[in-house]
Amino acid sequence: MSDKSTIFIFIDNDSKPIAKVLSPVSFELDTRKLTDGEHILRIISKDPTGKEGIRKIPFVVRNGPAIDIEGIRENAIVDGVIPIMINAYGKGDQKGFLISGSETPQSIPWWVWIIIIGFSGWAMYYMFMYYSIV
Repeated sequence: MSDKSTIFIFIDNDSKPIAKVLSPVSFELDTRKLTDGEHILRIISKDPTGKEGIRKIPFVVRNGPAIDIEGIRENAIVDGVIPIMINAYGKGDQKGFLISGSETPQSIPWWVWIIIIGFSGWAMYYMFMYYSIV
């Protein structure tokens, strides 16, 4: 009889473990075989006396192209016509980064417009005061 705990590693609600190993163990989880979205890593450990321990670790897989959306947010309340911009781009692999399409163009934030209008107003006031004295 072994004096080490046996570890069973499951993904989501699968009845068949992806690994059955003795403790301690280090392994690599290959997420490329999983679909994008939410998953649960379920680890069941049995000690030599037969007692079980369970640990569930939720995680999200995003191996596919990243999708950025501007113009609508989750759970937004909307009406009328909504302009929406969608950008999707791949991340490449572990060795190289795809630069093409990796930046999502965005509209100018409202606070930048406020700064521009404020600066323009100040500049016009300064010019008006300068030329009225001369």
